[in-house]
Amino acid sequence: MLKKTALIVTAAALAAFTTVHAQTSTAAAAPNDAQIAMIAVVADSVDIDAGKMAAKKASSKEVKEFAETMVRDHTAVNAKATALAKKLGVTPEESATSKSLKADGDKMMAKLEGLSGAEFDKAYVDNEVSYHAAVIGVVTNTLIPNTKNAELKSLLESAGPIFTSHLEHAKQLQTSLNK
Repeated sequence: MLKKTALIVTAAALAAFTTVHAQTSTAAAAPNDAQIAMIAVVADSVDIDAGKMAAKKASSKEVKEFAETMVRDHTAVNAKATALAKKLGVTPEESATSKSLKADGDKMMAKLEGLSGAEFDKAYVDNEVSYHAAVIGVVTNTLIPNTKNAELKSLLESAGPIFTSHLEHAKQLQTSLNK
């Protein structure tokens, strides 16, 4: 049951970003800066919500600490994005991508809600690995290249190393949980 549940949650994360990639690829209309801002905020918010849940539900001290880091770091990135949007007078704009990302995040949260103990820990960490890998790909390959505003582009670029460190930390946790 553990492997099946983890695969379901991981599949949900991959599905979310497959949708994001498909909707933000060059074949589709490129997102504008207001849509990019909303996609970034929603992506962070999805991870903040999952982190808050994991900080409460995780059975492993290491997973709880990782979740707290996700909440802290993604909240900081969102605060910077919100402040920048306000400074620039840009109102983040919903798009099919941001709506789909939110819906997929809600589904993932519902699946995690039904788990507990080591099963929860593994599913959460597996999801974090796939989610961060997908976020890094979409930010690098779609959002940054389509961002017109230099300050927004700089903010997205500065988040890259943070997300990469999250991915590496999640992979280390994943390895330790699989032992």
